[in-house]
Amino acid sequence: MLQVMSAPSPGEPSTLMADVAAGDDEAFRALTEVLYGPALGTAMKVLGSRAEAEDAVQTALVKLWRTAERFDPAKAKVETWFRRIVVNCCIDRKRSLKPVDPIDEAFDLESDEPGPEAETAGLMRDKRVGDAVMKLPARQRAAITLFYGDGATMNEIAEALETTPKAVEGLLARARAELAKMLEGLREEL
Repeated sequence: MLQVMSAPSPGEPSTLMADVAAGDDEAFRALTEVLYGPALGTAMKVLGSRAEAEDAVQTALVKLWRTAERFDPAKAKVETWFRRIVVNCCIDRKRSLKPVDPIDEAFDLESDEPGPEAETAGLMRDKRVGDAVMKLPARQRAAITLFYGDGATMNEIAEALETTPKAVEGLLARARAELAKMLEGLREEL
Protein backbone atom coordinates (compact mmCIF):
# COMPACT_ATOMS: atom_id res chain seq x y z
CA MET A 1 0.00 0.00 0.00
CA LEU A 2 1.35 3.39 -0.98
CA GLN A 3 1.41 5.94 1.81
CA VAL A 4 1.14 9.56 0.75
CA MET A 5 2.96 12.07 2.93
CA SER A 6 1.20 15.39 3.09
CA ALA A 7 3.26 18.48 2.47
CA PRO A 8 3.41 21.04 5.26
CA SER A 9 0.74 23.73 4.99
CA PRO A 10 1.89 27.23 4.05
CA GLY A 11 1.38 28.47 7.63
CA GLU A 12 3.51 25.81 9.31
CA PRO A 13 6.75 26.99 10.89
CA SER A 14 8.93 24.74 8.71
CA THR A 15 7.40 26.12 5.51
CA LEU A 16 7.54 29.67 6.80
CA MET A 17 11.19 29.21 7.80
CA ALA A 18 12.12 28.08 4.28
CA ASP A 19 10.42 31.21 2.92
CA VAL A 20 12.21 33.40 5.49
CA ALA A 21 15.53 31.90 4.41
CA ALA A 22 14.62 32.96 0.86
CA GLY A 23 14.11 36.55 2.11
CA ASP A 24 10.30 36.61 2.27
CA ASP A 25 9.22 39.48 4.58
CA GLU A 26 5.62 38.27 4.81
CA ALA A 27 6.76 34.79 5.88
CA PHE A 28 8.93 36.40 8.56
CA ARG A 29 5.93 38.34 9.89
CA ALA A 30 3.82 35.18 9.93
CA LEU A 31 6.58 33.17 11.63
CA THR A 32 7.01 35.93 14.20
CA GLU A 33 3.30 35.64 15.06
CA VAL A 34 3.76 31.91 15.69
CA LEU A 35 6.97 32.15 17.71
CA TYR A 36 6.63 35.41 19.66
CA GLY A 37 4.21 34.38 22.45
CA PRO A 38 6.01 31.20 23.56
CA ALA A 39 9.39 32.94 23.23
CA LEU A 40 8.25 35.86 25.37
CA GLY A 41 7.01 33.46 28.06
CA THR A 42 10.34 31.66 28.16
CA ALA A 43 12.31 34.91 28.19
CA MET A 44 10.20 36.33 31.03
CA LYS A 45 10.87 33.25 33.12
CA VAL A 46 14.60 33.47 32.50
CA LEU A 47 14.96 37.24 32.87
CA GLY A 48 12.19 38.06 35.36
CA SER A 49 11.21 41.29 33.58
CA ARG A 50 8.77 41.76 30.74
CA ALA A 51 10.72 44.69 29.29
CA GLU A 52 14.00 42.75 29.31
CA ALA A 53 12.22 39.69 27.89
CA GLU A 54 10.73 41.71 25.04
CA ASP A 55 14.18 43.09 24.21
CA ALA A 56 15.70 39.61 24.26
CA VAL A 57 12.98 38.21 21.98
CA GLN A 58 13.45 41.12 19.57
CA THR A 59 17.18 40.39 19.48
CA ALA A 60 16.44 36.70 18.89
CA LEU A 61 14.07 37.54 16.02
CA VAL A 62 16.76 39.66 14.37
CA LYS A 63 19.18 36.72 14.72
CA LEU A 64 16.56 34.40 13.22
CA TRP A 65 16.17 36.70 10.21
CA ARG A 66 19.93 37.02 9.72
CA THR A 67 20.72 33.32 10.13
CA ALA A 68 17.59 31.74 8.62
CA GLU A 69 19.58 30.05 5.85
CA ARG A 70 21.54 28.10 8.50
CA PHE A 71 18.41 26.39 9.81
CA ASP A 72 18.40 22.64 9.11
CA PRO A 73 14.95 21.05 9.44
CA ALA A 74 16.58 17.61 9.64
CA LYS A 75 18.25 18.58 12.93
CA ALA A 76 15.48 20.40 14.82
CA LYS A 77 12.03 21.88 14.68
CA VAL A 78 11.85 25.61 14.04
CA GLU A 79 10.36 26.18 17.50
CA THR A 80 13.20 24.29 19.22
CA TRP A 81 15.87 26.05 17.16
CA PHE A 82 14.35 29.45 17.95
CA ARG A 83 14.03 28.59 21.67
CA ARG A 84 17.80 27.99 21.73
CA ILE A 85 18.36 31.42 20.17
CA VAL A 86 16.02 33.04 22.72
CA VAL A 87 17.68 31.33 25.70
CA ASN A 88 21.13 32.36 24.46
CA CYS A 89 19.94 35.96 24.04
CA CYS A 90 18.50 35.88 27.57
CA ILE A 91 21.73 34.54 29.03
CA ASP A 92 23.74 37.18 27.16
CA ARG A 93 21.34 39.89 28.29
CA LYS A 94 21.43 38.73 31.91
CA ARG A 95 25.22 38.78 31.92
CA SER A 96 25.22 42.35 30.63
CA LEU A 97 22.71 43.64 33.18
CA LYS A 98 23.61 44.98 36.57
CA PRO A 99 21.83 43.11 39.39
CA VAL A 100 18.46 44.66 40.14
CA ASP A 101 15.50 43.60 42.19
CA PRO A 102 13.10 41.77 39.85
CA ILE A 103 9.64 43.23 39.42
CA ASP A 104 6.95 40.59 39.41
CA GLU A 105 4.41 41.63 36.81
CA ALA A 106 2.51 38.38 36.93
CA PHE A 107 0.43 38.89 40.09
CA ASP A 108 -3.13 38.11 39.19
CA LEU A 109 -5.45 39.02 42.03
CA GLU A 110 -8.74 37.27 41.40
CA SER A 111 -11.72 37.48 43.69
CA ASP A 112 -12.19 33.71 43.95
CA GLU A 113 -9.00 33.29 46.01
CA PRO A 114 -9.39 31.70 49.47
CA GLY A 115 -8.93 34.96 51.38
CA PRO A 116 -6.58 37.87 51.94
CA GLU A 117 -4.29 36.03 54.37
CA ALA A 118 -3.87 33.03 52.09
CA GLU A 119 -3.45 35.26 49.08
CA THR A 120 -0.80 37.36 50.82
CA ALA A 121 1.06 34.26 52.01
CA GLY A 122 0.96 32.81 48.50
CA LEU A 123 2.22 36.05 46.97
CA MET A 124 5.01 36.27 49.54
CA ARG A 125 6.01 32.66 48.84
CA ASP A 126 5.93 33.21 45.09
CA LYS A 127 8.01 36.37 45.43
CA ARG A 128 10.62 34.58 47.59
CA VAL A 129 10.83 31.69 45.15
CA GLY A 130 11.02 34.06 42.17
CA ASP A 131 13.74 36.11 43.86
CA ALA A 132 15.69 32.95 44.67
CA VAL A 133 15.44 31.71 41.07
CA MET A 134 16.70 35.09 39.82
CA LYS A 135 19.82 34.71 42.02
CA LEU A 136 20.80 31.44 40.30
CA PRO A 137 23.55 31.53 37.67
CA ALA A 138 22.12 32.19 34.21
CA ARG A 139 22.46 28.64 32.83
CA GLN A 140 20.94 27.07 35.97
CA ARG A 141 18.08 29.60 35.86
CA ALA A 142 17.48 28.87 32.19
CA ALA A 143 17.48 25.10 32.78
CA ILE A 144 15.11 25.26 35.74
CA THR A 145 12.69 27.66 34.06
CA LEU A 146 12.62 25.62 30.87
CA PHE A 147 12.08 22.40 32.84
CA TYR A 148 9.48 23.57 35.36
CA GLY A 149 8.08 26.62 33.62
CA ASP A 150 7.86 25.41 30.03
CA GLY A 151 7.77 21.66 30.66
CA ALA A 152 10.66 21.14 28.24
CA THR A 153 12.34 17.74 28.11
CA MET A 154 15.99 17.15 28.99
CA ASN A 155 16.80 16.84 25.28
CA GLU A 156 15.01 20.10 24.44
CA ILE A 157 16.80 21.92 27.26
CA ALA A 158 20.12 20.42 26.19
CA GLU A 159 19.55 21.65 22.67
CA ALA A 160 18.50 25.12 23.87
CA LEU A 161 21.58 25.42 26.07
CA GLU A 162 23.85 23.73 23.52
CA THR A 163 24.92 20.99 25.91
CA THR A 164 24.08 17.36 26.71
CA PRO A 165 21.08 15.98 28.61
CA LYS A 166 23.53 14.73 31.27
CA ALA A 167 24.86 18.27 31.73
CA VAL A 168 21.27 19.52 32.03
CA GLU A 169 20.70 17.01 34.84
CA GLY A 170 23.71 18.51 36.61
CA LEU A 171 22.46 22.07 36.08
CA LEU A 172 19.06 21.12 37.48
CA ALA A 173 20.57 19.30 40.47
CA ARG A 174 22.76 22.29 41.33
CA ALA A 175 19.86 24.70 40.86
CA ARG A 176 17.58 22.63 43.11
CA ALA A 177 20.27 22.36 45.80
CA GLU A 178 20.94 26.10 45.69
CA LEU A 179 17.22 26.90 45.82
CA ALA A 180 16.77 24.54 48.77
CA LYS A 181 19.48 26.46 50.66
CA MET A 182 18.07 29.86 49.76
CA LEU A 183 14.51 28.87 50.64
CA GLU A 184 15.29 26.95 53.81
CA GLY A 185 12.65 27.68 56.43
CA LEU A 186 10.14 29.11 53.93
CA ARG A 187 7.34 26.76 55.10
CA GLU A 188 7.78 27.74 58.72
CA GLU A 189 7.79 31.46 57.89
CA LEU A 190 4.55 31.32 55.96
